[in-house]
Amino acid sequence: RLIHDGPKEALALTTNTQPVMLVAGVAAYRVWMARTGIAPVAVAGHSLGEYAALVASGVLTMRQAAPLVRLRAQAMQEAVPVGQGSMAAVLGLSSDKVVACCARVQSSFGADASEVVEVANFNDPGQTVISGSKLGVERACEALKAEGARRAMLLPVSAPFHCSLMRPAAEKLRAALESLELQAPQITLINNVDVAVEVDAERIRDALYRQAFGAVRWVECIQAIKARGVQHIVECGPGKVLAGMVARIDAGLTGLSVYDPSTVQLAQQALEGEAA
Repeated sequence: RLIHDGPKEALALTTNTQPVMLVAGVAAYRVWMARTGIAPVAVAGHSLGEYAALVASGVLTMRQAAPLVRLRAQAMQEAVPVGQGSMAAVLGLSSDKVVACCARVQSSFGADASEVVEVANFNDPGQTVISGSKLGVERACEALKAEGARRAMLLPVSAPFHCSLMRPAAEKLRAALESLELQAPQITLINNVDVAVEVDAERIRDALYRQAFGAVRWVECIQAIKARGVQHIVECGPGKVLAGMVARIDAGLTGLSVYDPSTVQLAQQALEGEAA
């Protein structure tokens, strides 16, 4: 109801946005499977999307995942007071240089544990996202521009996700994960934090715990999927952001987006056309 009727102010709250995105991703996947029957070789999800991938692979049910994602969002929001954290997208600079630059800025703060700047997302070869304290991210942006970044732009986020400031949130998440019974994945699932395939419930829990404050290694996730003989990657859920990243990560891959019946049909035609 919130998706269709709003209000948009309520929908914009992290504690609502994240469960809504989960529902949208899983719904798109289920429509894809119901209409095409084309099962994936492997699944992965970017950040929050990993929870949709967990549902798709059978590790979690929606009854488990929805409240878990809401708790995760609430814990992340509470971990850092509003206005004290920040994130920024860095364009046109290699991820190695971004990592090195963040490390130099971090070392300049010395023993001050309140100032943090770390890489949060390795999105594609030309786009890396950094996260941390407001001052840490601002200083890193200045340094990255001096290093040759085409752009280093602050993102409109409510919290500094995927950095060490999220450790308190991760502890709350771990407690919630321990209370859930996880199933072995029925589809190969590649996780964000290790780019690994785990089947043991405890190892899956640990990877999700560390994902809350660790970097999303998306470039490597896509490369790991390709290594399994995949040529087409279907993004399930609103938007085309991940499908766009696919081509930038590897020109030999095709990214397709499905988020409504018409895009499901187009993606199916693309797959069947190449198979013919």
